[in-house]
Amino acid sequence: MKVKINNLDNYKNVHLIGIGGVSMSAIAETLHSWGFNVTGSDAHQSEFTNKLVNSGIRVTIGHDLTNSRNADLIIYSAAIKDTDPEMVIARQSNIPLVTRGEFVGYLTRRYKESICVSGTHGKTTTTSMVSLCFLEAGLDPTIQVGAMLKQIGGNYTVGNSDYFILEACEYMENFLRFSPKAEIVLNIDNDHLDYFKTFDNIKNAFSKYATLIPEDGALITNADDSNCLALREHVKGKFITYGIQNECANYVAKNIRHNHLGFSEFDVFCNSKFYMHVRLSVAGKHNVSNALACIALCSYYCIDKNVIATALSKFTGAARRLEYLGGYHGVSVYDDYGHHPTEIVAVSNAIMDKRFNQSWVIFQPHTYSRTRNLLDDFAKALLKFDHIIVTDIYAAREQNTYNISSQDLVNRIKDFGKDALYIRDFDDIVSHIKANAKTNDLVLTLGAGTVTEIGPMIIKP
Repeated sequence: MKVKINNLDNYKNVHLIGIGGVSMSAIAETLHSWGFNVTGSDAHQSEFTNKLVNSGIRVTIGHDLTNSRNADLIIYSAAIKDTDPEMVIARQSNIPLVTRGEFVGYLTRRYKESICVSGTHGKTTTTSMVSLCFLEAGLDPTIQVGAMLKQIGGNYTVGNSDYFILEACEYMENFLRFSPKAEIVLNIDNDHLDYFKTFDNIKNAFSKYATLIPEDGALITNADDSNCLALREHVKGKFITYGIQNECANYVAKNIRHNHLGFSEFDVFCNSKFYMHVRLSVAGKHNVSNALACIALCSYYCIDKNVIATALSKFTGAARRLEYLGGYHGVSVYDDYGHHPTEIVAVSNAIMDKRFNQSWVIFQPHTYSRTRNLLDDFAKALLKFDHIIVTDIYAAREQNTYNISSQDLVNRIKDFGKDALYIRDFDDIVSHIKANAKTNDLVLTLGAGTVTEIGPMIIKP
């Protein structure tokens, strides 16, 4: 029985199927902090499920149908199929069912100031930046972000204010269920074509998303992206822009420079007047753009610019965003979540601002549909690395009905004149790196799947 939640007080026992997901775990902790009896299940144990258990939430790895039968409300993630035993029990018992996206939409209406950070790339980093600024300002926000953020000890925190800072994903148009007071739209790119099918459909989704902003709200968006600028006609509230290339934007970064770690510092001009100087503790020009979005949003909320500057200087990155893992015999090992060509280009450019000898990338493509649709773009995006290793495609939610493989990507890279290796086994990848990477080389594991396991294997003595 699907329901539309209007009053959460009608429910006492809430069960979450797929509780180990980034967003689902945040929902669970929020409900737990509000005094609900929360249980959950997930197919795999993870750092997210461990954190929930440590918070006193009962989590089952696998299935415990008792929790489903005893629930007053069940929230489930998009990955859960109708044939899932707990879903079957819920329907047989006529227990109300709500999707994750629908429930997050309800949460956005519980707060007077829901701030949604969206865009094809950079959501997690920008949500983290905004969150730290609000925390530094003492505004006590509730936060849900798509990665572990060390300053809050996880991927969420539950505050006691009217502020709700949320990473809002466009996939399956879930963000259209939200009720934002303010939005950041970082960029609009060609992704999730397994759902959207065409780029026009992606742009239309963001256009509908922009209409959700009320007249007393605001959209902060990227003036360097023409698709973002096109959202202006759909916004009833304030339309605030930022940019690096487009000097007509409200907030512009100038005099950008990098230190030996690749970290940026720059001047911010607001409406053509000097506004502030910023030093970042993360690398890459894309993070200058992300910081500008954060500055524009926080300035709209009247956060003191010195507080903003302090918070941004303290931000050293969210988990898996060009995250330094450690070293092995003088080789530096990093890990990054990038799984779209635009993200790969951004992280490769950020790496070029660092000092190293030669670069190694270990790339795991994410989903068959994305690999097939963007094969040439992936191949070109990887060309900047000195050494390229590609491992098997991470299937995620898909079956390989696309007749595509990682070897196809390796072959395409070679077509563009660069050598590349396909290595399936992670142990073999580690052996190859340890045998061939030299002192002062840089190794990057890249992708949204299990490739993140390789870095710790490399640095392990």
